[in-house]
Amino acid sequence: MSDDEKAAEELVETLRDGERGYADAAKKLRDSDRAEWASVLETFAGQRAEFRREIVALGHQYGDDVDESGTAAAAVHRGWIALKDALTGDDAGSVLGAVVTGEDHAVSEYEKALEKDLSAGFRDVVSRQHRSVVAARDEVKALQTAD
Repeated sequence: MSDDEKAAEELVETLRDGERGYADAAKKLRDSDRAEWASVLETFAGQRAEFRREIVALGHQYGDDVDESGTAAAAVHRGWIALKDALTGDDAGSVLGAVVTGEDHAVSEYEKALEKDLSAGFRDVVSRQHRSVVAARDEVKALQTAD
């Protein structure tokens, strides 16, 4: 298995988790006193879906079989797990805190991928997406501190 394929599989899992996490958080906040945050989170859910599709398509171009079904090991270390607990309460700040935790995990996964011996084209995509994930995390942190 190539480093591109290994990194792609991990990132696809991370992006799928982020997409779900953002969508769940947006749904929770839509009817809260912070409904304006929901649209920001929905935008990031869409971004994660697009990033995931891009990585899967790129993997197929390189001949790698990037499995979108996930692995049991990936389920153990997903960074968005904390969101489930936050969604049971009514505190918008807690929901954003869980989102930031998930995004910290996503940033870490991108940084791990960038440490691998990636092909030039794949590295460019991962680097671009990494910058966007960091920017999204920072935007959510800004919402959190504005609360």
